Amino acid sequence: MFALGAIAGGLAVAVAARWQVRRSIVRARLAERRAKAAERLAEIGAMTGGLAHEIKNPLSTIGLNAQLLAEALDELPTDRPAEPEARGRLVKRLAALRREVERLRGILTDFLAYAGEMRLDLQSHDVNTIVEELADFLLPQAESQSIRLRAELAPGPLTAPVDVGLLKQAILNLMLNAIQAMAAEGVTHRELILRTERFDEKLMGQTVERCVRIHVIDTGPGMTPEVKSRLFTPYFTTKAGGTGLGLPTTRRIIESHLGRIEPISEPGRGTDFVITLPIEQPAPRVAGA
Repeated sequence: MFALGAIAGGLAVAVAARWQVRRSIVRARLAERRAKAAERLAEIGAMTGGLAHEIKNPLSTIGLNAQLLAEALDELPTDRPAEPEARGRLVKRLAALRREVERLRGILTDFLAYAGEMRLDLQSHDVNTIVEELADFLLPQAESQSIRLRAELAPGPLTAPVDVGLLKQAILNLMLNAIQAMAAEGVTHRELILRTERFDEKLMGQTVERCVRIHVIDTGPGMTPEVKSRLFTPYFTTKAGGTGLGLPTTRRIIESHLGRIEPISEPGRGTDFVITLPIEQPAPRVAGA
């Protein structure tokens, strides 16, 4: 009997040790995936952030000179009959030049937000409160476009280490995209749902990481597999006038929190963007250059 007990005890120790090894492997793989994401973001920032700044400086000079030219043109005398017509053409050209300068400045601003330095101030916050505040903030805009907006919050506080400003920026971008998607022709049922829930990453039935999930759900036209596959590609956009950097920036913010974002969508069935964030405090770091 003593021998059988010793064997059983040895087997239990072996099983426990095997589980600990598997858990360590999983955590190592998660850490490796996150390290690769951080390295990729750092490379993007190092290669392109400086270039964008170099372009932005002369662009500001061009815009300023266009403004000075327009002001000088207004001060010139108009003694000849043909001058008002010629002046009008010049004013239109200068206005077009200034508009293009502002458009390029906006593109560069979005680009720097995507590729530049991003410092996270991680503090423990209730994700439910963040989502509720965003719903209250965007409710008037949603109602003005006949969109029903509601929040479905998980019971109790969902506390996670987040940078409140950056996380709000990421979620707000998804909400604005959802509102624009539901403005398309043929969308009669317009509803925007913000949902929170607890979620545990599991391996072989065992929890390896506790997480919070945030859903941004719309009843818009949905996306084809081709569009969904390119959704986070910089400069890819299906919107007129869009820069194609909003969603890549959103993904970068989420990945900087050591989380992930996944779109679930089918044509004609709306879209659900799922944000997953770890509850445990990650090591503070800088994303980008």
